[in-house]
Amino acid sequence: MSEKIAIVGSGLIGRSWAVLFARGGYRVVLYDVKEELMTQAMEVIEAQLQSLHQSNLLLGREPAECFSRVTTSTSLSSAVEGALLLQECVPEDVELKRKVFSELDTLVSDTTILSSSTSCIVPSKFTESLSHRSNCIVSHPVNPPHYCPAVEIIPAPWTTDLVKDKTINIMKQIGMKPVVAKKECDGFILNRLQYAVLQESWRLVEDGVCDPQDVDTVMTSGLGLRWSFIGPFETIHLNAPGGVTDYAERYSEGIVRVSKQFGEPRHMSGETLEKVREYVEKDVPMDKHKDNLRWRDGVLKQLAVFKQSIPDKP
Repeated sequence: MSEKIAIVGSGLIGRSWAVLFARGGYRVVLYDVKEELMTQAMEVIEAQLQSLHQSNLLLGREPAECFSRVTTSTSLSSAVEGALLLQECVPEDVELKRKVFSELDTLVSDTTILSSSTSCIVPSKFTESLSHRSNCIVSHPVNPPHYCPAVEIIPAPWTTDLVKDKTINIMKQIGMKPVVAKKECDGFILNRLQYAVLQESWRLVEDGVCDPQDVDTVMTSGLGLRWSFIGPFETIHLNAPGGVTDYAERYSEGIVRVSKQFGEPRHMSGETLEKVREYVEKDVPMDKHKDNLRWRDGVLKQLAVFKQSIPDKP
């Protein structure tokens, strides 16, 4: 019998985790406080498994086989009993996470990994007082996780190497690409990079350098195309004849000069917010928000399929 994964919270991220763990061959127990929430979640999970199968993204497994591994429970103690790993998926609130982890701490075995899906709260802020704190870690996925395989692994200062290594191995087994932080850092890795881009995008619009659509075009028709398969460091390595060292010698001074002009962070409000809102709602009106989410996920699915066909580097 396959090992058990418990998922606490049946929302968007909890459902996606259920799909990923079932795809990886694990038994999954999905917990939430209301039966109707889990009924809705199971419908979405079944549909997502079918969609992944149609695109050859189910790791060679059948959707019915994967779906049969997923069950639900309104009993937290029953859901977590005997679990190899517990994946917490409650809202992004540090007090709520403290409360949930404190309760879980009284229910789990000494070997269960307590993993949080938090996107930017460092694990030491909600695990310090736990008796099982050495088993606590963050596994933060990118939305939607079943098409974006990167997952940030953030150990607390007291997380054991064994727990960290086991978490990394589990993530690899289910088709994810773990990125490991060597220490806690506010915002982790993904959001610090994302926030840096968002902040400079905001400054460029707020200071009258360009319109919001120009920022999006630079990303979708420029930087984003390269970064989607080689990332910023490999990009600069290939953009100079002598590689990254050559690039640094050629462009470092200019990068530092421009970076000094970035200034203080800008609040996302006021006239600039209204300008950005008008731009995005022109192409993505709120009454078609869900339709455009489905369109986005469809494109991400096509990209996931395409990236499977990218040849290895020479």
